[in-house]
Amino acid sequence: KMGNAESNAYRNHLSRFLPEEQSDIDGVFDTLSGSSGSSGTKNGKATKKTVTLAALQARKPAYTREPLPEQMTLRLYNGMKSIDLAGKSSGLAEQIAKEQFVVFMSDLLKGNADEKITIIMRMISKVEGPVKGKQIQEFTEDLITSVVHVLNYRNELKGWNLENTRDSASGVKVLASQLLSELKLSDGTKPVGPQLMETDFDQSVIEDWVYRVPQISIFLSAVIRQGLHVLHSLPDQTKDIVNLVPSCKGIKGRRLVSLFDIPSIIYINSHLPTELQHKWQLLFSSRVHGESFSQLCGHIVKKGPCVMILKDLDGYIFGGFASHSWEVKPQFQGDNRCFLFSVLPSLAVYTCTGYNDHYMYLNHGQQTMPNGLGMGGQHGYFGLWLDSDYGKGHSKAKPRCTTYNSPQLSAKEDFTLDVVEVWAVGDLPESTGAKGKKSILDVDPEAQAFLEMAGKCRQSEGLREPIEEDDDD
Repeated sequence: KMGNAESNAYRNHLSRFLPEEQSDIDGVFDTLSGSSGSSGTKNGKATKKTVTLAALQARKPAYTREPLPEQMTLRLYNGMKSIDLAGKSSGLAEQIAKEQFVVFMSDLLKGNADEKITIIMRMISKVEGPVKGKQIQEFTEDLITSVVHVLNYRNELKGWNLENTRDSASGVKVLASQLLSELKLSDGTKPVGPQLMETDFDQSVIEDWVYRVPQISIFLSAVIRQGLHVLHSLPDQTKDIVNLVPSCKGIKGRRLVSLFDIPSIIYINSHLPTELQHKWQLLFSSRVHGESFSQLCGHIVKKGPCVMILKDLDGYIFGGFASHSWEVKPQFQGDNRCFLFSVLPSLAVYTCTGYNDHYMYLNHGQQTMPNGLGMGGQHGYFGLWLDSDYGKGHSKAKPRCTTYNSPQLSAKEDFTLDVVEVWAVGDLPESTGAKGKKSILDVDPEAQAFLEMAGKCRQSEGLREPIEEDDDD
Protein backbone atom coordinates (compact mmCIF):
# COMPACT_ATOMS: atom_id res chain seq x y z
CA LYS A 1 0.00 0.00 0.00
CA MET A 2 1.31 3.41 -0.83
CA GLY A 3 2.56 5.43 2.15
CA ASN A 4 0.40 8.33 3.19
CA ALA A 5 3.05 10.96 2.48
CA GLU A 6 3.56 9.48 -0.97
CA SER A 7 -0.12 9.50 -1.83
CA ASN A 8 -0.31 13.15 -0.70
CA ALA A 9 2.65 14.08 -2.91
CA TYR A 10 1.06 12.16 -5.79
CA ARG A 11 -2.27 13.93 -5.24
CA ASN A 12 -0.46 17.29 -5.24
CA HIS A 13 1.06 16.43 -8.62
CA LEU A 14 -2.32 15.32 -9.96
CA SER A 15 -3.98 18.51 -8.72
CA ARG A 16 -1.83 20.61 -11.08
CA PHE A 17 -3.82 19.24 -14.00
CA LEU A 18 -7.31 20.32 -14.98
CA PRO A 19 -9.85 17.44 -15.12
CA GLU A 20 -9.66 17.25 -18.93
CA GLU A 21 -5.84 17.21 -18.74
CA GLN A 22 -5.97 14.37 -16.19
CA SER A 23 -8.15 12.31 -18.46
CA ASP A 24 -5.80 13.05 -21.39
CA ILE A 25 -2.82 11.81 -19.34
CA ASP A 26 -4.79 8.75 -18.18
CA GLY A 27 -5.67 7.97 -21.77
CA VAL A 28 -2.06 8.16 -22.96
CA PHE A 29 -0.89 6.04 -20.01
CA ASP A 30 -3.61 3.43 -20.64
CA THR A 31 -2.69 3.24 -24.33
CA LEU A 32 1.01 2.82 -23.49
CA SER A 33 0.41 0.27 -20.70
CA GLY A 34 -2.06 -1.59 -22.89
CA SER A 35 0.64 -2.02 -25.52
CA SER A 36 3.00 -3.24 -22.76
CA GLY A 37 0.66 -6.13 -22.11
CA SER A 38 1.46 -5.55 -18.46
CA SER A 39 -2.02 -5.19 -17.01
CA GLY A 40 -3.96 -8.25 -16.08
CA THR A 41 -4.21 -10.69 -13.23
CA LYS A 42 -1.42 -12.46 -11.48
CA ASN A 43 -2.15 -15.27 -8.98
CA GLY A 44 -5.75 -14.12 -8.97
CA LYS A 45 -4.75 -10.52 -8.01
CA ALA A 46 -5.06 -7.56 -10.31
CA THR A 47 -1.60 -6.20 -11.11
CA LYS A 48 -0.91 -2.51 -11.58
CA LYS A 49 -0.54 -1.20 -15.10
CA THR A 50 2.99 -0.16 -16.05
CA VAL A 51 4.75 1.13 -19.14
CA THR A 52 7.90 -0.40 -20.62
CA LEU A 53 10.60 1.12 -22.84
CA ALA A 54 9.37 -1.11 -25.68
CA ALA A 55 5.88 0.38 -25.33
CA LEU A 56 7.24 3.93 -25.49
CA GLN A 57 9.26 3.02 -28.57
CA ALA A 58 6.24 1.43 -30.19
CA ARG A 59 4.10 4.56 -29.76
CA LYS A 60 3.46 4.90 -33.46
CA PRO A 61 1.22 3.54 -36.18
CA ALA A 62 3.06 0.70 -37.88
CA TYR A 63 3.12 2.41 -41.26
CA THR A 64 4.72 5.74 -40.35
CA ARG A 65 7.97 7.18 -39.06
CA GLU A 66 8.13 7.44 -35.31
CA PRO A 67 7.09 10.73 -33.73
CA LEU A 68 10.33 10.89 -31.75
CA PRO A 69 13.88 9.81 -32.56
CA GLU A 70 14.83 6.65 -30.64
CA GLN A 71 17.54 8.41 -28.66
CA MET A 72 15.00 10.90 -27.22
CA THR A 73 12.52 8.13 -26.37
CA LEU A 74 15.28 6.46 -24.35
CA ARG A 75 16.03 9.73 -22.56
CA LEU A 76 12.33 10.25 -21.69
CA TYR A 77 12.20 6.68 -20.38
CA ASN A 78 15.30 7.24 -18.20
CA GLY A 79 13.71 10.45 -16.92
CA MET A 80 10.48 8.66 -15.95
CA LYS A 81 12.37 5.76 -14.42
CA SER A 82 14.43 8.11 -12.23
CA ILE A 83 11.38 9.32 -10.31
CA ASP A 84 11.65 7.91 -6.83
CA LEU A 85 8.38 6.74 -5.33
CA ALA A 86 8.94 6.94 -1.58
CA GLY A 87 9.15 3.58 0.13
CA LYS A 88 9.67 1.67 -3.12
CA SER A 89 12.93 0.61 -4.68
CA SER A 90 11.74 2.09 -7.95
CA GLY A 91 15.26 3.05 -8.97
CA LEU A 92 15.84 -0.45 -10.29
CA ALA A 93 12.44 -1.20 -11.79
CA GLU A 94 12.48 -1.43 -15.59
CA GLN A 95 8.81 -0.49 -15.85
CA ILE A 96 7.21 2.89 -15.34
CA ALA A 97 4.39 3.05 -12.79
CA LYS A 98 1.41 5.37 -13.27
CA GLU A 99 2.61 7.55 -10.38
CA GLN A 100 6.01 8.00 -12.03
CA PHE A 101 4.36 8.87 -15.33
CA VAL A 102 2.16 11.53 -13.71
CA VAL A 103 4.98 13.04 -11.63
CA PHE A 104 7.16 13.17 -14.77
CA MET A 105 4.42 15.06 -16.68
CA SER A 106 3.74 17.35 -13.72
CA ASP A 107 7.39 18.28 -13.10
CA LEU A 108 8.42 18.78 -16.73
CA LEU A 109 5.25 20.50 -17.99
CA LYS A 110 4.21 22.43 -14.89
CA GLY A 111 7.24 22.52 -12.60
CA ASN A 112 9.98 25.08 -11.97
CA ALA A 113 13.69 24.53 -12.64
CA ASP A 114 14.11 22.98 -9.19
CA GLU A 115 11.42 20.36 -9.88
CA LYS A 116 12.64 19.60 -13.40
CA ILE A 117 16.30 19.26 -12.63
CA THR A 118 16.55 15.70 -11.23
CA ILE A 119 14.67 14.34 -14.23
CA ILE A 120 16.77 16.38 -16.69
CA MET A 121 19.98 15.13 -15.01
CA ARG A 122 18.82 11.52 -15.59
CA MET A 123 17.89 12.38 -19.18
CA ILE A 124 21.43 13.68 -19.69
CA SER A 125 23.09 10.71 -17.97
CA LYS A 126 21.75 7.47 -16.49
CA VAL A 127 24.45 7.64 -13.82
CA GLU A 128 24.07 9.93 -10.80
CA GLY A 129 26.58 12.68 -10.12
CA PRO A 130 28.08 15.51 -12.21
CA VAL A 131 27.85 15.37 -16.01
CA LYS A 132 30.40 16.44 -18.60
CA GLY A 133 29.85 19.31 -21.04
CA LYS A 134 29.96 16.80 -23.88
CA GLN A 135 26.99 14.90 -22.39
CA ILE A 136 25.00 18.13 -22.01
CA GLN A 137 25.77 18.99 -25.62
CA GLU A 138 24.59 15.55 -26.82
CA PHE A 139 21.37 15.95 -24.80
CA THR A 140 20.77 19.47 -26.16
CA GLU A 141 21.40 18.38 -29.77
CA ASP A 142 19.02 15.42 -29.29
CA LEU A 143 16.43 17.79 -27.83
CA ILE A 144 16.62 20.26 -30.75
CA THR A 145 16.66 17.44 -33.33
CA SER A 146 13.55 15.99 -31.67
CA VAL A 147 11.73 19.34 -31.73
CA VAL A 148 12.36 19.72 -35.49
CA HIS A 149 11.47 16.06 -36.08
CA VAL A 150 8.24 16.06 -34.05
CA LEU A 151 6.97 19.42 -35.41
CA ASN A 152 7.57 18.10 -38.92
CA TYR A 153 5.92 14.75 -38.07
CA ARG A 154 2.83 16.46 -36.62
CA ASN A 155 2.62 19.00 -39.50
CA GLU A 156 3.16 21.85 -37.04
CA LEU A 157 5.81 23.75 -39.08
CA LYS A 158 3.14 26.17 -40.37
CA GLY A 159 4.21 26.46 -44.01
CA TRP A 160 7.92 25.92 -43.43
CA ASN A 161 9.19 22.43 -44.22
CA LEU A 162 12.42 20.54 -44.54
CA GLU A 163 12.44 21.17 -48.31
CA ASN A 164 12.01 24.98 -48.29
CA THR A 165 14.60 25.61 -45.55
CA ARG A 166 18.31 24.93 -45.30
CA ASP A 167 19.31 21.50 -43.94
CA SER A 168 18.79 21.54 -40.17
CA ALA A 169 21.82 19.41 -39.21
CA SER A 170 24.24 22.36 -38.94
CA GLY A 171 21.47 24.46 -37.38
CA VAL A 172 21.00 21.90 -34.60
CA LYS A 173 24.72 22.03 -33.77
CA VAL A 174 25.00 25.84 -33.74
CA LEU A 175 21.82 26.28 -31.68
CA ALA A 176 23.04 23.67 -29.16
CA SER A 177 26.40 25.50 -28.93
CA GLN A 178 24.58 28.81 -28.44
CA LEU A 179 22.45 27.40 -25.58
CA LEU A 180 25.51 25.73 -24.02
CA SER A 181 27.41 29.02 -24.08
CA GLU A 182 25.11 30.06 -21.21
CA LEU A 183 26.49 27.36 -18.87
CA LYS A 184 28.11 29.10 -15.90
CA LEU A 185 30.17 27.39 -13.22
CA SER A 186 29.46 28.26 -9.58
CA ASP A 187 32.35 30.75 -9.60
CA GLY A 188 30.66 32.59 -12.50
CA THR A 189 33.13 31.52 -15.22
CA LYS A 190 31.92 30.20 -18.57
CA PRO A 191 34.14 27.43 -19.97
CA VAL A 192 34.37 27.46 -23.79
CA GLY A 193 35.45 25.18 -26.63
CA PRO A 194 37.22 21.90 -25.87
CA GLN A 195 37.47 22.92 -22.20
CA LEU A 196 33.65 23.07 -22.01
CA MET A 197 33.33 19.50 -23.34
CA GLU A 198 35.53 18.07 -20.58
CA THR A 199 34.28 20.20 -17.67
CA ASP A 200 32.18 18.51 -14.97
CA PHE A 201 28.90 20.28 -14.18
CA ASP A 202 26.96 19.44 -11.05
CA GLN A 203 23.20 19.53 -10.58
CA SER A 204 23.06 23.08 -9.14
CA VAL A 205 24.90 24.52 -12.17
CA ILE A 206 22.56 22.76 -14.60
CA GLU A 207 19.53 23.87 -12.59
CA ASP A 208 20.75 27.48 -12.88
CA TRP A 209 21.20 26.95 -16.65
CA VAL A 210 17.67 25.51 -17.11
CA TYR A 211 16.34 28.46 -15.11
CA ARG A 212 18.16 31.04 -17.27
CA VAL A 213 17.75 29.40 -20.69
CA PRO A 214 13.99 29.12 -21.31
CA GLN A 215 14.44 27.22 -24.58
CA ILE A 216 15.34 24.00 -22.70
CA SER A 217 11.97 23.86 -20.91
CA ILE A 218 10.04 25.02 -23.98
CA PHE A 219 11.71 22.37 -26.17
CA LEU A 220 11.09 19.63 -23.57
CA SER A 221 7.45 20.69 -23.39
CA ALA A 222 7.10 20.54 -27.20
CA VAL A 223 8.78 17.12 -27.35
CA ILE A 224 6.54 15.65 -24.62
CA ARG A 225 3.28 17.20 -25.80
CA GLN A 226 3.79 16.48 -29.49
CA GLY A 227 5.93 13.34 -29.17
CA LEU A 228 3.69 11.48 -26.70
CA HIS A 229 0.65 13.38 -28.00
CA VAL A 230 -0.42 14.48 -24.54
CA LEU A 231 -2.03 17.84 -23.58
CA HIS A 232 -1.29 19.00 -27.12
CA SER A 233 -4.81 20.09 -27.95
CA LEU A 234 -5.58 22.23 -24.89
CA PRO A 235 -4.89 25.76 -26.12
CA ASP A 236 -4.28 27.53 -22.81
CA GLN A 237 -1.62 24.97 -21.90
CA THR A 238 0.48 25.38 -25.02
CA LYS A 239 0.97 29.15 -25.12
CA ASP A 240 4.72 28.77 -24.55
CA ILE A 241 5.02 26.72 -27.73
CA VAL A 242 2.40 28.48 -29.89
CA ASN A 243 4.92 30.90 -31.43
CA LEU A 244 7.84 28.46 -31.38
CA VAL A 245 7.70 28.58 -35.19
CA PRO A 246 6.03 31.53 -36.98
CA SER A 247 3.68 30.79 -39.86
CA CYS A 248 5.40 31.18 -43.22
CA LYS A 249 3.87 33.07 -46.16
CA GLY A 250 5.05 33.85 -49.66
CA ILE A 251 7.39 30.93 -50.29
CA LYS A 252 4.81 28.39 -51.46
CA GLY A 253 5.16 27.22 -55.04
CA ARG A 254 8.38 29.15 -55.56
CA ARG A 255 10.79 26.22 -55.27
CA LEU A 256 12.89 28.45 -53.06
CA VAL A 257 15.12 27.15 -50.28
CA SER A 258 15.43 29.80 -47.59
CA LEU A 259 18.79 30.72 -46.03
CA PHE A 260 17.15 29.94 -42.67
CA ASP A 261 16.97 26.45 -41.19
CA ILE A 262 14.29 25.46 -38.66
CA PRO A 263 16.52 25.83 -35.53
CA SER A 264 17.65 29.33 -36.56
CA ILE A 265 14.04 30.37 -37.34
CA ILE A 266 13.03 29.24 -33.83
CA TYR A 267 15.96 31.09 -32.23
CA ILE A 268 15.71 34.38 -34.17
CA ASN A 269 11.90 34.42 -33.83
CA SER A 270 12.19 34.10 -30.03
CA HIS A 271 14.17 37.39 -29.97
CA LEU A 272 11.54 39.37 -31.89
CA PRO A 273 8.99 41.50 -30.01
CA THR A 274 6.19 39.12 -28.93
CA GLU A 275 3.57 40.75 -31.14
CA LEU A 276 5.67 39.99 -34.25
CA GLN A 277 6.40 36.32 -33.56
CA HIS A 278 3.31 34.75 -35.18
CA LYS A 279 3.98 35.30 -38.90
CA TRP A 280 6.82 35.79 -41.39
CA GLN A 281 6.16 36.75 -44.99
CA LEU A 282 8.77 36.71 -47.75
CA LEU A 283 9.14 40.21 -49.23
CA PHE A 284 12.31 39.81 -51.26
CA SER A 285 14.70 37.10 -52.35
CA SER A 286 17.52 37.85 -54.77
CA ARG A 287 16.94 34.34 -56.20
CA VAL A 288 13.33 35.22 -57.05
CA HIS A 289 13.31 38.98 -57.63
CA GLY A 290 16.76 39.42 -59.14
CA GLU A 291 20.06 40.96 -58.05
CA SER A 292 19.25 44.64 -57.97
CA PHE A 293 19.41 47.20 -55.20
CA SER A 294 16.40 49.13 -56.54
CA GLN A 295 14.37 45.88 -56.61
CA LEU A 296 15.41 45.23 -53.01
CA CYS A 297 14.30 48.73 -51.96
CA GLY A 298 11.06 48.47 -53.92
CA HIS A 299 10.09 45.26 -52.13
CA ILE A 300 10.94 46.24 -48.56
CA VAL A 301 10.06 49.94 -48.18
CA LYS A 302 6.98 50.70 -45.99
CA LYS A 303 6.34 47.00 -45.25
CA GLY A 304 6.64 47.15 -41.47
CA PRO A 305 9.26 45.38 -39.31
CA CYS A 306 11.54 43.02 -41.26
CA VAL A 307 14.20 40.38 -40.81
CA MET A 308 16.97 40.52 -43.43
CA ILE A 309 19.27 37.53 -43.88
CA LEU A 310 22.19 37.24 -46.29
CA LYS A 311 24.97 34.90 -47.26
CA ASP A 312 28.41 36.01 -48.41
CA LEU A 313 30.46 34.13 -50.99
CA ASP A 314 32.44 32.46 -48.16
CA GLY A 315 29.25 30.83 -46.84
CA TYR A 316 28.80 33.00 -43.73
CA ILE A 317 25.10 33.66 -43.02
CA PHE A 318 24.03 36.70 -40.99
CA GLY A 319 21.54 39.56 -40.92
CA GLY A 320 19.52 42.01 -38.90
CA PHE A 321 16.07 42.79 -37.54
CA ALA A 322 14.60 46.20 -38.43
CA SER A 323 11.94 47.22 -35.91
CA HIS A 324 10.36 49.83 -38.22
CA SER A 325 9.39 50.04 -41.88
CA TRP A 326 12.40 50.79 -44.08
CA GLU A 327 12.23 54.26 -45.60
CA VAL A 328 14.59 55.83 -48.12
CA LYS A 329 15.97 58.94 -46.39
CA PRO A 330 19.38 60.35 -45.40
CA GLN A 331 18.85 59.90 -41.62
CA PHE A 332 19.14 56.96 -39.27
CA GLN A 333 15.82 55.33 -38.37
CA GLY A 334 14.47 52.53 -36.13
CA ASP A 335 14.69 52.04 -32.35
CA ASN A 336 16.45 49.97 -29.71
CA ARG A 337 14.47 46.82 -30.52
CA CYS A 338 16.61 46.38 -33.66
CA PHE A 339 19.38 43.77 -33.52
CA LEU A 340 22.01 42.09 -35.67
CA PHE A 341 22.49 38.31 -35.76
CA SER A 342 24.70 35.57 -37.07
CA VAL A 343 23.42 32.14 -38.25
CA LEU A 344 26.59 30.48 -39.58
CA PRO A 345 29.28 29.58 -38.60
CA SER A 346 27.75 30.43 -35.21
CA LEU A 347 24.27 31.40 -34.05
CA ALA A 348 23.94 34.56 -31.96
CA VAL A 349 21.83 37.69 -31.53
CA TYR A 350 23.47 41.07 -30.82
CA THR A 351 21.22 43.67 -29.21
CA CYS A 352 21.56 47.42 -28.74
CA THR A 353 24.23 48.85 -26.46
CA GLY A 354 22.63 52.29 -26.02
CA TYR A 355 25.89 53.89 -27.22
CA ASN A 356 24.17 55.59 -30.19
CA ASP A 357 20.93 55.43 -32.19
CA HIS A 358 22.38 54.30 -35.52
CA TYR A 359 19.93 51.41 -35.80
CA MET A 360 18.88 51.43 -39.47
CA TYR A 361 19.85 53.45 -42.56
CA LEU A 362 18.60 53.27 -46.15
CA ASN A 363 19.50 55.70 -48.88
CA HIS A 364 19.42 55.58 -52.66
CA GLY A 365 20.17 58.06 -55.44
CA GLN A 366 21.78 60.75 -53.23
CA GLN A 367 24.87 62.68 -54.20
CA THR A 368 26.13 63.67 -50.75
CA MET A 369 25.33 60.73 -48.43
CA PRO A 370 26.36 57.07 -48.70
CA ASN A 371 23.93 55.04 -50.83
CA GLY A 372 23.00 51.62 -49.52
CA LEU A 373 21.43 49.82 -46.56
CA GLY A 374 23.16 49.79 -43.19
CA MET A 375 22.61 48.73 -39.58
CA GLY A 376 24.77 49.83 -36.63
CA GLY A 377 28.09 51.66 -36.42
CA GLN A 378 28.47 54.73 -38.60
CA HIS A 379 28.81 55.88 -42.21
CA GLY A 380 31.57 53.94 -43.92
CA TYR A 381 31.90 51.71 -40.86
CA PHE A 382 28.64 49.79 -40.43
CA GLY A 383 28.04 46.61 -38.43
CA LEU A 384 26.20 45.45 -41.55
CA TRP A 385 26.25 47.31 -44.88
CA LEU A 386 24.91 46.51 -48.35
CA ASP A 387 26.12 48.94 -50.99
CA SER A 388 23.71 50.34 -53.59
CA ASP A 389 26.31 49.05 -56.07
CA TYR A 390 24.65 45.64 -55.77
CA GLY A 391 26.74 42.74 -54.51
CA LYS A 392 29.21 44.66 -52.34
CA GLY A 393 28.96 44.93 -48.58
CA HIS A 394 30.95 45.24 -45.37
CA SER A 395 30.76 44.28 -41.71
CA LYS A 396 33.21 46.41 -39.74
CA ALA A 397 33.75 45.88 -36.06
CA LYS A 398 37.17 46.39 -34.60
CA PRO A 399 36.65 44.87 -32.13
CA ARG A 400 32.86 45.38 -31.88
CA CYS A 401 30.09 47.40 -33.56
CA THR A 402 29.28 50.40 -31.33
CA THR A 403 25.50 50.15 -31.78
CA TYR A 404 25.00 46.39 -31.35
CA ASN A 405 28.26 45.12 -29.78
CA SER A 406 28.41 42.63 -32.65
CA PRO A 407 31.69 41.21 -34.01
CA GLN A 408 32.47 41.11 -37.75
CA LEU A 409 29.59 39.01 -39.14
CA SER A 410 30.99 38.24 -42.60
CA ALA A 411 34.02 36.07 -43.35
CA LYS A 412 35.95 39.06 -44.71
CA GLU A 413 35.41 42.66 -43.62
CA ASP A 414 34.50 43.67 -47.19
CA PHE A 415 32.38 40.86 -48.57
CA THR A 416 30.73 39.87 -51.82
CA LEU A 417 27.03 39.10 -51.50
CA ASP A 418 25.76 35.69 -52.64
CA VAL A 419 22.06 35.73 -51.66
CA VAL A 420 19.80 38.07 -49.69
CA GLU A 421 16.26 37.52 -48.35
CA VAL A 422 13.94 39.89 -46.47
CA TRP A 423 10.98 38.68 -44.41
CA ALA A 424 8.22 40.95 -43.07
CA VAL A 425 7.45 39.85 -39.49
CA GLY A 426 4.05 40.21 -37.85
CA ASP A 427 1.12 41.62 -39.81
CA LEU A 428 1.84 43.84 -42.80
CA PRO A 429 0.86 47.50 -42.31
CA GLU A 430 -2.68 48.37 -43.51
CA SER A 431 -1.38 51.02 -45.90
CA THR A 432 0.58 48.60 -48.08
CA GLY A 433 -0.83 49.74 -51.40
CA ALA A 434 -4.37 49.47 -52.64
CA LYS A 435 -4.79 45.72 -52.61
CA GLY A 436 -5.90 44.11 -55.82
CA LYS A 437 -5.77 47.34 -57.87
CA LYS A 438 -3.74 46.50 -60.93
CA SER A 439 -1.24 48.77 -62.58
CA ILE A 440 -1.58 49.33 -66.33
CA LEU A 441 1.60 47.26 -66.61
CA ASP A 442 -0.10 44.25 -65.02
CA VAL A 443 -2.84 44.48 -67.63
CA ASP A 444 -0.44 45.05 -70.51
CA PRO A 445 2.54 42.65 -70.31
CA GLU A 446 3.96 44.02 -73.61
CA ALA A 447 4.32 47.50 -72.11
CA GLN A 448 6.12 45.92 -69.18
CA ALA A 449 8.47 43.92 -71.39
CA PHE A 450 9.20 47.02 -73.51
CA LEU A 451 10.13 49.03 -70.39
CA GLU A 452 12.45 46.27 -69.22
CA MET A 453 14.17 46.05 -72.59
CA ALA A 454 14.71 49.79 -72.45
CA GLY A 455 16.45 49.27 -69.12
CA LYS A 456 13.81 51.18 -67.15
CA CYS A 457 12.72 49.77 -63.84
CA ARG A 458 9.03 49.72 -62.99
CA GLN A 459 8.43 52.41 -60.39
CA SER A 460 5.32 50.65 -59.07
CA GLU A 461 7.04 47.25 -58.81
CA GLY A 462 7.16 46.05 -55.23
CA LEU A 463 5.36 49.05 -53.81
CA ARG A 464 2.14 47.08 -53.96
CA GLU A 465 1.44 43.81 -52.22
CA PRO A 466 2.31 41.02 -54.72
CA ILE A 467 -0.90 39.27 -55.64
CA GLU A 468 0.48 35.75 -55.34
CA GLU A 469 1.27 36.29 -51.65
CA ASP A 470 -2.30 35.55 -50.58
CA ASP A 471 -1.63 31.83 -50.19
CA ASP A 472 -2.78 30.22 -46.98
CA ASP A 473 -0.13 27.66 -46.22
